[in-house]
Amino acid sequence: MNRVVWGFVMAAGLGWAAAGQAETALQKNNAILFQELQKVHRLSAAQMDRIRGIFARSGFIGQGNPAITRHPMTPAQCQSRIPGGVKSYANPRFERICGAKYMAPLYDPRSQRPEDATACIDQFEFPDIPCTYPVVWTKAKEAAEICSAMGKRLCDAHEWEGSCAGALEPPDYRFDLARGVSASTAVARMRAAHNRKYQPTKTWSYGPQYQRGICAANSQKSPTCPGGGYSRCGSNTYPTGSFPDCKSSLQVYDVNGNAAEHMNLPLAPDQMASAGSTKLGVTEMKGSWFIFDKYRAHPDWCRWRAPFWHGTRVMSSASHANYHLGFRCCKTLN
Repeated sequence: MNRVVWGFVMAAGLGWAAAGQAETALQKNNAILFQELQKVHRLSAAQMDRIRGIFARSGFIGQGNPAITRHPMTPAQCQSRIPGGVKSYANPRFERICGAKYMAPLYDPRSQRPEDATACIDQFEFPDIPCTYPVVWTKAKEAAEICSAMGKRLCDAHEWEGSCAGALEPPDYRFDLARGVSASTAVARMRAAHNRKYQPTKTWSYGPQYQRGICAANSQKSPTCPGGGYSRCGSNTYPTGSFPDCKSSLQVYDVNGNAAEHMNLPLAPDQMASAGSTKLGVTEMKGSWFIFDKYRAHPDWCRWRAPFWHGTRVMSSASHANYHLGFRCCKTLN
């Protein structure tokens, strides 16, 4: 048994049998996920080996702890809610532009066409397959590694924000405010400047006002979940794309609701993933999550940037993971 998993289940007071059952269920769920991932995204054996290795080293990555997760909707129920079914999410034009399934071009419709995009973003939370539960318990480092194995990369904060707001705008990172100070101070300064800039025009992916019932945000925490912990908090997410109106005008789904998402926040020009950096900046958690219609834990409008929560460098082995935190990938177009 994975030693990290064993440490968590023992902390919860579970015995060998219960611990083994929990790990076996996670492994079975992940095996099904891997099959679907390879089929839908046409991944090679080498790519799948890399992804399996990342999951195996973690011991937690998956669609939630099977012992306590209680999803409020099944994949079949998700499919029945989508006019035209899951096939309606296929977009041949986007696939030609992005060179991948279920990705959307990032561009500014006020002056550009989708074909002018120089980057694309996953339309759904990873595994980027509609009517599939998002993958959570992924550290920022692991998210970046999985995206790389997919032939993609972790998104920069401004790319996620543009995908939500419906227009990709030029990067506005105030690197001048980050020079010569700690990462936490740099984030605080850059965040304040950014939020002041966009506060007057704040929007959500679906419109200018927050609305309940539009996105996957009416689930609830596990009764045993006080704040976090694999053995106490179920990842009670919905299948991705199960709320067809929860999308931006760029056709990106679930940026509000379901799982929060890892992004890269660069503190210097050479930390921008969109500019080809692999060393990356610090962690930025974007979007709301699956309880927001019941409890709005923090602001979540499209271009809002959060405090330096659980802050580390993205590629730190100590980067954060939890039960409602997932990710999606971006891809630079040549």
